[in-house]
Amino acid sequence: MDKAALRFLLSERRASITPESHGLSRPTRQGRRARGLSQAQIDQILHRAPDTYGRLESGRYPNPPVDLLQDVARLFRMNEQEWIALWRYALGQDPPHPLHSRSGAVISGAWQSALEGFSQPAYLNDRSWNVLAHNAHFAAFFPGHRVPANTMRWMAVEPEARTVLLDWETAWAPLFLPQLRVALAADPSDRTLGRIEREVLADPAAASIYESASAYSHLDGDERPLRHPELGRGWVTMCAAQPLGAPGSRLILLDFHPGARRRRRRVPALRARADA
Repeated sequence: MDKAALRFLLSERRASITPESHGLSRPTRQGRRARGLSQAQIDQILHRAPDTYGRLESGRYPNPPVDLLQDVARLFRMNEQEWIALWRYALGQDPPHPLHSRSGAVISGAWQSALEGFSQPAYLNDRSWNVLAHNAHFAAFFPGHRVPANTMRWMAVEPEARTVLLDWETAWAPLFLPQLRVALAADPSDRTLGRIEREVLADPAAASIYESASAYSHLDGDERPLRHPELGRGWVTMCAAQPLGAPGSRLILLDFHPGARRRRRRVPALRARADA
């Protein structure tokens, strides 16, 4: 626990909430009007026992429960980065889920211009695999440059995908279908993923792979066979990242090279110099 950072984060956010916005009067302190809500008023708003919030802000609350952190964060209108900071300061770990239900579904429009600047295929999808932005190089992967609305659904159930994603049953489906299952386990209320799951279960080939899914591998550095509509057969290497402001979203970079698979070579990991 980082008590000093926790106290600063919470006191600053508390000061930004006006008591009047919750039908309360502004507390006075030493003859002047104090900023924001008082600690007692927060207990009152959140229906907590006296000094519950005070213990949290001062660092006197070891292992505060998830519901308390969540209620405080929402009352203070925290963003996802503040939510992560709250958990790290209070518990020394990352939160188990985003604070807001729309997190990972909305991404800054500046990303579209950034994607257009990439010389390789690149795209952004939200936490439900809906495509939010892409560049022209990525569109070229699809017949007629028809980019699907949802990449998970396209890979999982569209017949066209099984002609583009070579060795679909062995090289592709066993790796991306577990991602769908893990995502639904984390958020069973996701309607988009729920609909995709139903389509997967109605497809005999996809269903058998999905029902035996367990863990999954991340995309970083993964190489898989692919038939490019314009360049023919080849191999695509993938790298994945996440925009910091939208937990759950994904930036995918693709490096396609036509022809036979290149000899696998050990690529050294990137790391800072020891004296950095």
